[in-house]
Amino acid sequence: MSSKTPEVSFVKANACGNDFLLIDFSQAERKLPSSDIAAFTQRICNRHEGVGADGVEWMYPHATADVEIRLINADGSEAEISGNGTRCVAAYLCSQRAAEKITIQTGAGLKSCVLIAKNDPEYEFDIEMGEAAVETELAVQIDGGEVRGIPVSMGNPHYVVFVQKFSETWQNQAATIQRRSQFKHGVNVEMVVVDGKHDVKARFFERGVGETQSSGTGSCAAAIAAISTGRVESPVRVHAPGGIQTVRTQGKILFLRGAARLVCRGEFLVG
Repeated sequence: MSSKTPEVSFVKANACGNDFLLIDFSQAERKLPSSDIAAFTQRICNRHEGVGADGVEWMYPHATADVEIRLINADGSEAEISGNGTRCVAAYLCSQRAAEKITIQTGAGLKSCVLIAKNDPEYEFDIEMGEAAVETELAVQIDGGEVRGIPVSMGNPHYVVFVQKFSETWQNQAATIQRRSQFKHGVNVEMVVVDGKHDVKARFFERGVGETQSSGTGSCAAAIAAISTGRVESPVRVHAPGGIQTVRTQGKILFLRGAARLVCRGEFLVG
């Protein structure tokens, strides 16, 4: 007689089209075929043979925060943080308890998510993202010439390139930039068009995923790069294919505002 196939519970959520699976590690651990969560993440994130997502936010208990999360990208690589993924986790926790503030320990430090509005299953948050490290312009050589962009750290690495318009081959350019030796730990690439005093349009090409519909930390990087070079003023609305997020500065601290939506719950058959 065969035993029942192990099942791992998940919640799927998205923030401006950037989608994540949320999994409680303590409940899933005994059901996983091995301790290799990177391989499992690749499998469950596969959009044809799995559930499909840009990554998994693995959730762990924490002594002082509401939760600790570990982000594994769809290709199995680990990232320090996703602003959108963090917001998805906050939405899930708000759905489970009556709370207007959620604290989340990430690989880039503690993030405080303040609930602004909710209309189940959608939640809007203002997240304190911390201080950005903006470097001087950096030239990168790619096929076809030189690209100049601004490196920004939001606890994870970004390279912001300002363009007049998005070229038909921008994804190939971004992928080439990611492979350059200047970025020893890889880099998230943002192509940005300034569209007014408080608006930019952005396209995102992220480590371990490729093109995404939006990015929380990428929106912060795009906004602060534009602010620091005098192209725009705070607050900045970042328009992406997946929707609009707003970045504002308060002193040196960046705040990110946007929505997250719970999509579904399910069981993934591990066997």
